[in-house]
Amino acid sequence: MDLPRSYSIREDSHRVLNPIDTAKLALLGEVIGLRAGMSMLDLCCGKGEALATWARDHGIGGVGVDISTVSLAVARERVAEFGVADRVSFVHGDASTYVSAEPVDVAACIGATWIGDGVDGTVALLRQSLKPGGLMLIGEPFWRDEVPDAETARACHANSPNEWDTLPDLVNRFGRLGYDLVEMVLASEDSWDRYRAAQWLNLRRFLDANPGDELAPELRAELDRSPLEYVRFQRRLLGWGVFALMER
Repeated sequence: MDLPRSYSIREDSHRVLNPIDTAKLALLGEVIGLRAGMSMLDLCCGKGEALATWARDHGIGGVGVDISTVSLAVARERVAEFGVADRVSFVHGDASTYVSAEPVDVAACIGATWIGDGVDGTVALLRQSLKPGGLMLIGEPFWRDEVPDAETARACHANSPNEWDTLPDLVNRFGRLGYDLVEMVLASEDSWDRYRAAQWLNLRRFLDANPGDELAPELRAELDRSPLEYVRFQRRLLGWGVFALMER
């Protein structure tokens, strides 16, 4: 059980595996009011940067779950580096079925709502681990403008223009599910640039160092295609944010 090797190559230099940067991640921890002693469950935690930095800066503890052994190895090194390994642990497993043994103050899935077949199912999954009155964090893409056709949607890594909501429709969805939106931190064009452009550098460095690797043709084709798709379509059309929800 693991993610494809191409994923780890593409994300090699990243600490935060989504288009909010470390400054925005720190801001998110501040605005949601994290306090010492609070507990968090982070499904699809990636390299554990949210848990690690928030444990260091706010005194929380918690558990991260992810399918990537490469990411979890980095996450465990990070909590050891910050001296918070006694409060933060990681589980290698399928986040789509994981429910915390004890209810937590914060339940998060930041950028991987595919584990619940979309926002609705992921909200239902996280709810099972959340204390009454607790805070839910959902990271999700949204359309910033009208998507004209399926080809444009595919260039933005969506199956169709209906793959994601617009921002107003996403906020309306949260309400229909019975949740108040109480905070949000959105990616900017600059944080998107830093996330996506770093992927291209990671790919190029891998290709230069490993020209005979079995993945080289696939990754070479991606590097040929990805920058133009990004500047032509994704940068203008694709938004992303972390949304803090509380049940009504």
